[in-house]
Amino acid sequence: MTYEEIFSKSKEIIMKNDVSGIDGHLAVEIDITGEGQGAFYIELLEGKLYVEPYEYYDRDCKFIISADNFLKLLDGSLDAVNAFTTGKLKIDGSIDKALEFQKIVEKLKSEKSPAPEKKKAPEKAAAKGASGKKKA
Repeated sequence: MTYEEIFSKSKEIIMKNDVSGIDGHLAVEIDITGEGQGAFYIELLEGKLYVEPYEYYDRDCKFIISADNFLKLLDGSLDAVNAFTTGKLKIDGSIDKALEFQKIVEKLKSEKSPAPEKKKAPEKAAAKGASGKKKA
């Protein structure tokens, strides 16, 4: 993937999220390593998201990660803590802000996901034979 493709796909995923109920400020720079390398930032400011293809010098933290792994973080198939401990993600700056960013991503994912279906309890009639008597 090229940098432009990575940025566009990331922005598309991120901007689908409704953060209108989240107050405060959080700025995370994403430094993509390897194929498609480049930098962009994600900023949450008073309930609005901004994703721009620039470095953010007054950021709270910086994620240094490959494009594949960053997209996996966004879709929930890669946990940020696991990625950090296995060396797939490096963080420069505030670890607390990095964890806050990940919690927001996880919260937004859980709001999108439908609730798991509840299994019905087996009906009592299924345990009876055609005569209505319990099977032995």
